[in-house]
Amino acid sequence: MAKTYHLSQTDKIIGGVCGGLAEYFDLNPLLVRIGMFVLTFFGGLSIWCYLLIWLLAPKDYNNNGYIR
Repeated sequence: MAKTYHLSQTDKIIGGVCGGLAEYFDLNPLLVRIGMFVLTFFGGLSIWCYLLIWLLAPKDYNNNGYIR
């Protein structure tokens, strides 16, 4: 099955973006969150990227069409 990105419904703090990225790249979600935090202070672009991904990325649905 092809690997697709989706917002995490099980590992989320605000919107599930970092949890989804961690699932997609098979990383620890804490590392992704720390990376986003650090990138926020070196330019601030990660805030805008986070919001854009949160708005555009699909949610994680199970086979019945309900959010997991």
